[in-house]
Amino acid sequence: MIFLLSQKLSPKIKAGPLESLPLAENPLTDWSAHLFLAGRTQYIIVSNTKTLYSTATSGRGITNGNEFVNSALHSIQQLMSVDGYGAVFDRWLALASESVCFAKALNCSVTGSMSDMIYHATYWLADCEFWPQAIGPKLNDIPVSALGQGKPGTYG
Repeated sequence: MIFLLSQKLSPKIKAGPLESLPLAENPLTDWSAHLFLAGRTQYIIVSNTKTLYSTATSGRGITNGNEFVNSALHSIQQLMSVDGYGAVFDRWLALASESVCFAKALNCSVTGSMSDMIYHATYWLADCEFWPQAIGPKLNDIPVSALGQGKPGTYG
């Protein structure tokens, strides 16, 4: 399993110097993560790099890679269970999480789409007082251009 970390998140979890890695063979096991603030509280958005299926978790108290991985996987598992994909998590992600590596964020279109989702998440978390677990389904309803597969003006 690969977590592509932003430049803000990497030092928080003490990931050390990150290398560039190709996307994982199985797209279900390749995730991008970014740290952001809503109000004065830290949160982490975690998005599948290929599909931009996203969730958010609290960044409070996460100080190392193991805590990050546990929090991210818990948040992903909750979202997938709510969406009816609990068996997919158990079959693919639970097994892949036994071997995790961190790498640099690579794809500007993924990073840009995550930034747009962060804009919405910041509003929902700070102004509407949603819990991080409640915004995953809302994030996944946002049309993003990175899923348009390179066709100008298309959104997935």
